[in-house]
Amino acid sequence: MTDDILTFTEGKAGRIRLNRPKAIHALTTDMCEAITEQLIAWRDDLSVEAILIDHAEGRGFCAGGDIRMLADSGAKDGVEAREFFHTEYRMNHLLFTYMKPLVAFMDGITMGGGVGLSQPCQYRIATENTRFAMPETGIGLFPDVGAGWYLSRLPGRTGQFLALTGARLDGAECRALGLATHYVESDRLEALKDAIAADPQSIDTLLTEAESEAPDARILANREAIDTLFAPDRYEDILAALEADGGEWAKKELETLSGKSPQTCKVALELLRQGARHKDFAQEMRVEYRVASHVVQRHDFLEGVRAVIVDKDNAPQWNPATPESVTEGLITDIFAPLSVDEEWTPLR
Repeated sequence: MTDDILTFTEGKAGRIRLNRPKAIHALTTDMCEAITEQLIAWRDDLSVEAILIDHAEGRGFCAGGDIRMLADSGAKDGVEAREFFHTEYRMNHLLFTYMKPLVAFMDGITMGGGVGLSQPCQYRIATENTRFAMPETGIGLFPDVGAGWYLSRLPGRTGQFLALTGARLDGAECRALGLATHYVESDRLEALKDAIAADPQSIDTLLTEAESEAPDARILANREAIDTLFAPDRYEDILAALEADGGEWAKKELETLSGKSPQTCKVALELLRQGARHKDFAQEMRVEYRVASHVVQRHDFLEGVRAVIVDKDNAPQWNPATPESVTEGLITDIFAPLSVDEEWTPLR
């Protein structure tokens, strides 16, 4: 176990609390293992009727994963990075298939790995502090932890828009799109947690009573443009649609996409295309692990981390440099199956 995860019982609830505030609770392999072990321990414990997942001090629920470790490993043999993905995806799958009610409190920054922790939960609580995003196209990785499943099932083409642009949503927007099931003001969270722990069988009633009216969701004002301009599955066609539109919003999004990895954008679109057709979440995780195993050692991820996180010059030199240079063959290679002994498998 690790001090970066606090686990305890309170009343009739199991509590999992992320406790790595200096890193905005970004996940490590040890943290994923600790969460998995505790979930398994509580699975058959009749005294635990629900699981609450939140964070300790700090300004975010979970900012993602240990990106520096992944890049350092990817620059070498990639073994440690693949171990992390394998462990994290098993945790994601366990959460998705867990039989007891799970409640995630998305209070603050909820990105990358934080999305993977929250979205499998039956109840997902957004607040006025929520900042939700999948920003991986900006560092040459890809939207993972089940994003191919979750984003492809959002209304219209909002999932493709979020996957490509890395746009940040507030709590009201998360509630409007279904990424959150409830919107609760942050000053009511502690009382809500206590109430759920005391009476997990009344979660639905307690959440309804605690819920506040969310502000207007800004993204809804752009739904028509998103559904129209992000409709194609071919990345070049999306860029062409944005350019042809010529409006202020389209120009802003086109400028945003100009800084993203063309390789990652094409991977993201293909991931959502496939994810919409997957019959179960294990299939999604298997495909994402193949992609992660390939991408983590490719140029764009290493260059993206250098530009955004290490040197912070925010001037990545992507290779391939243009969408047209990212061939169908390259995408096929990135999605290619691994050898039988290397493929991802869920917990037994």
